[in-house]
Amino acid sequence: MTFSLGARAISAGYRLAAFDHTGSTNAEAISRARDGERGPMWFVTSEQTAGRGRRNRSWIAPRGNLASSVLEAIDVSPAVAATLGFAAGLALEAALQRVSVEASLRSAGSDSMRFSLKWPNDVLAGRQKLAGILLEAEAAPDGRLAVVVGIGTNVVAAPEGTPTPATSLAALGVNIGAEELFTTLSDAWAEYRGVWDDGRGFGEIRRLWLERATGLGQAVAVRTGGSTVEGTFDTIDEAGFMIIKTSAGKRVSISAGDVYFGSAASAGAA
Repeated sequence: MTFSLGARAISAGYRLAAFDHTGSTNAEAISRARDGERGPMWFVTSEQTAGRGRRNRSWIAPRGNLASSVLEAIDVSPAVAATLGFAAGLALEAALQRVSVEASLRSAGSDSMRFSLKWPNDVLAGRQKLAGILLEAEAAPDGRLAVVVGIGTNVVAAPEGTPTPATSLAALGVNIGAEELFTTLSDAWAEYRGVWDDGRGFGEIRRLWLERATGLGQAVAVRTGGSTVEGTFDTIDEAGFMIIKTSAGKRVSISAGDVYFGSAASAGAA
């Protein structure tokens, strides 16, 4: 198979640049943006050799995994643009649900996988990381932001030794290709990008995201900088920040950090 956009993505005006392999789809998208490309445009490969996740962690996609980035030029502030990551999580979760159901039907199975969203940017299967999302943005000469949303999904293989244990669709028994997943993802992105509506629809995105959130109401520890905040994961606010309720009843707003839930919370706080 080759990579192709879904019908909904094509109707919404998206274009596609597919690579046999590349260093980083995010880097490719940013380079094109600096050369004047404004999208909306997808950059995709099934083999990424020099990708990055949050905090400059390596995100390598061996042959058969999906590395994808979408470039959008948006007339919003950086703070509003950051909330687009929640729409990306919803789009990926929806795409994974759809392909897992289809794979189950093809194999005459009756069960499909369930996926959840971990703040701020991961998609989990159970307690294992299946995918990660990375947003990058630069100011364009016309005053808009060139926003790149990178989405990396473990289709055939998962890295070892990661802070959160990782898994792949293949290990979960979901036998699909990166190309099939991408087509479904491109349509789901067009759907949730429309709901987000340049930030005007973040209230609805927030509601849908919280319905799928991992660890809501559970013990959590967030390591940010040199400190750790512990308490209960209460909600996310209108800016997408995690709100933690401490044992003293204080509500603390967290903009970024490494998150540990449940029994892992004490380990994260150590």
